Amino acid sequence: MKSYQKLTTAQPAACRVEEEGAASMPSGHGKLAPWWVGSGLLVAAVLLSTITVWVLRQVSGGWLGPTAPPKCLLVPESHRFDCYPERRVVVTQELCESRGCCFIQSALLAEGKQGVPWCFYPPDFPSYTLESLNQTALGMVGLLVRREKAYYPQDIERLRLDVEFETDTRLHIKITDAANPRYEVPLDVPRVMKRAENPIYSLNFSWDPFGVLLQRKATGTVLLNTTVAPLIFADQFLQISTSLPSKFLYGLGEHRGSLLHSLDWNTLTLWARDVSPTESFNLYGAHPFYLLMEEGGNAHGVFLLNSNAMEVALQPAPGLTWRTIGGVLDFYIFLGPDPNMVIQQYQQVIGFPAMPPFWALGFHLCRWGYGSSNETWQTVRAMRNYQIPQDGQWNDIDYMDGYRDFTLDSQKFASLPSLVEDLHRHGQRYVMILDPGISSTSPHGSYWPFDEGLRRGLFLNTTQGQPLIGQVWPGFTAFADFSNPDTHQWWLENLQHFYAHVPFDGLWIDMNEPSNFMDGSEDGCPPGELDNPPYTPAVLGDSLSAKTVCASAKQKVSVHYNLHNLYGLMEAKATASALIQLRGKRPFLISRSTFPSQGRYSGHWLGDNRSQWKDMSYSIPGLLSFSLFGIPLVGADICGFSGSTSEELCTRWMQLGAFYPFSRNHNTQNEKAQDPTAFSPAARTAMKDVLLTRYSLLPFLYTLFHRAHLQGDTVARPLFFEFPWDVATWELDRQFLWGRSLLVTPVLEPGVDSVTGYVPQGTWYDFYTGSSVNSSGEMLKMSAPLEHLNLHIREGSILPTQKPGTTTEVTRGNPLRLIVALSSLATAWGDLFWDDGESLDTFEKGNYSYVVFNVTQNIFTSTVLHASTEATKVTIGTLSIFGVQKPPSKVLLNGQEKPFSYLDNQVLNVSDLGMSLSQGFSLQWL
Repeated sequence: MKSYQKLTTAQPAACRVEEEGAASMPSGHGKLAPWWVGSGLLVAAVLLSTITVWVLRQVSGGWLGPTAPPKCLLVPESHRFDCYPERRVVVTQELCESRGCCFIQSALLAEGKQGVPWCFYPPDFPSYTLESLNQTALGMVGLLVRREKAYYPQDIERLRLDVEFETDTRLHIKITDAANPRYEVPLDVPRVMKRAENPIYSLNFSWDPFGVLLQRKATGTVLLNTTVAPLIFADQFLQISTSLPSKFLYGLGEHRGSLLHSLDWNTLTLWARDVSPTESFNLYGAHPFYLLMEEGGNAHGVFLLNSNAMEVALQPAPGLTWRTIGGVLDFYIFLGPDPNMVIQQYQQVIGFPAMPPFWALGFHLCRWGYGSSNETWQTVRAMRNYQIPQDGQWNDIDYMDGYRDFTLDSQKFASLPSLVEDLHRHGQRYVMILDPGISSTSPHGSYWPFDEGLRRGLFLNTTQGQPLIGQVWPGFTAFADFSNPDTHQWWLENLQHFYAHVPFDGLWIDMNEPSNFMDGSEDGCPPGELDNPPYTPAVLGDSLSAKTVCASAKQKVSVHYNLHNLYGLMEAKATASALIQLRGKRPFLISRSTFPSQGRYSGHWLGDNRSQWKDMSYSIPGLLSFSLFGIPLVGADICGFSGSTSEELCTRWMQLGAFYPFSRNHNTQNEKAQDPTAFSPAARTAMKDVLLTRYSLLPFLYTLFHRAHLQGDTVARPLFFEFPWDVATWELDRQFLWGRSLLVTPVLEPGVDSVTGYVPQGTWYDFYTGSSVNSSGEMLKMSAPLEHLNLHIREGSILPTQKPGTTTEVTRGNPLRLIVALSSLATAWGDLFWDDGESLDTFEKGNYSYVVFNVTQNIFTSTVLHASTEATKVTIGTLSIFGVQKPPSKVLLNGQEKPFSYLDNQVLNVSDLGMSLSQGFSLQWL
């Protein structure tokens, strides 16, 4: 049996793969040391472990046990990779050693907390051997062989390794069964035609035991080293571990917690589940992607394209273990080198997000429990009466007849068609909820959606071939199989029937994990390896069928065991397609369950949160994580969904929520109203003011979404994306940026009139006044009375804003105000994307305007790089220039003198410009 030895470039026994070509098979199998002895730490590790063991034995009376072999004692605690990850099992020495692993007891932790594994892999645990490696046009192909069986059933002895050098910054590594096809995620990914010529990474292999060593060429940083623990590849248990170059790891959703994950024995489970957001639970979506910051400010990302139930175990080494119970190990690694580029490269694989309609960026209002369309209408009228901006009015499931999809409560919601007509007359939109569970109990012939779905065979089936019946809001339900293209047509037809009565503008798809009030079905789940696999990841409820359907359920493409995490994505794809066919315009769609590539079809809200300060705080890492996942249209229920809010909490949350990319206030039934009109005049005014601020910034926000759609830029952005060299930003998740330019510092605590926030190095300008703040990169205390949200503009930026109206339709016709924030060199840059706000593929068809703004040497220029008729309808009315050091003597617009004002805080304002957006111009101050 081979043991790990230290890899050096001088050892001919290791395979080194560079862009110039793969190394030939060495004469003897390469060996790799335990990675934890790298960097000259072997002697220290041995001494430290030996001393620690001796001391602990003295104080504990030898509780470590007399039989632990020396090879086990040499493995430092932080580097112990779990050999017995099963939950609900008390791991004994006998159980552990039956797997050929080391057993050393560690201190017990509180219930629910993980710690150092008692059972862990020894350095010489058998793994796969790389038997052959051959060149291909795009990279190489290899054969991996395991000569000693591992401890899970149906161990696969021969694996195929495919490596493709797809681009200079993207590497693709896939490991699968060499002999038999396996389920793979049906996701469209790019196919490259030629091998990368100058990759910024170098790839090495250990031959025996097999391992991947990936390094960044520029720094030599080891990004992946999979020799840290054995590769296990059984039919229903796939595991691979790696070292990590730092502890700064983000992503791996959907979970509730800080943006930066703890590596202190933290296991994150990915299995879509309907549960109110709670720390440590697996939530609504699954995103097997992480971003990691390296020392010096570089970043890389890793994506495992796998949709099976999965867990990712993080440990303080730092190290990471992927465990999944099906499919293949299909990895994409993105080399950045900065975090923005990593996310762009990730979206080049999964797809860029859709361009939302302009109105989707307005303010939305909803609640479960309006009770009637007339009460809904009263809320809309109250908002108009107080002239509070609102674009979307929504209804939850209470609009339905008996909570059945595609029906209308003919008593309580009889006036809904009239309400929708009224909304449209006022330039507003209507959005309604839909669930994937279709009522199965209506008399035959009385409910077309079920009857027709049954006739066409469009529901999830049991192993016996009958529709699987669960229970959701309408009672007993069948579940639409969106993996079947025929279901998409049936879904469209159902929506057409309803649209004929209620011409909705967007859709909200909920309960699509899919959620089930039963575990499995009305008959439970059958015995077998799908519903009771050899290993179940740490899912809430300890069963794959907990509050969802049976994993053994049959779908068109595969079994639900493989497709569960894709359910929300597949429903979103069908629904977006239906909206396009119904309306002929850009679809607006918000989904609860999500998977990589979801941004192509929908946005996301963060689920059924609570009206608590903690929930408001957690919404920021939530929306920033979804920015990483390529779903920029994201927000949380403002003021909280469940529980009762307070006026102070709701005011602060409306301020924060006005800067969610997707901004919606939503409330549950049987709680007091929490729309802006429900509060005191002071609170109502504060809410109105911050919404007007949002509406004034919509041209800037819309342009950010264009950049997201075009090249995968983030909209809501963590500070470290813009300041990756500033380590102080790496843990910040109580503030965020819009794009690169606008810093949002909300109040997240009760009873305060100030907030402390980090201001990165440079000059920042108060959004409202233009006064400057010079920071060396420090925490600053800012005044924050209840009516005030702190916003700062970054030097060197130009923000296109607009006089706000009460709807986006009104706002779009108002004059623009360009805010220039001069850098220390008196330069600035900005841009504006403009189109009709709703037509399909305007950029792709050339039906848009794109204008670039620039300042240098006291001259502002507006340059039209692409023009459309829409731009002729908009004028630039005002130019506000922050940071003008000296009072100008005159201002020239296209050479003609123009009146201006100059304030003591170095703000130059030039009004009444009257320049068409479609025409370039220059403005100079002397």
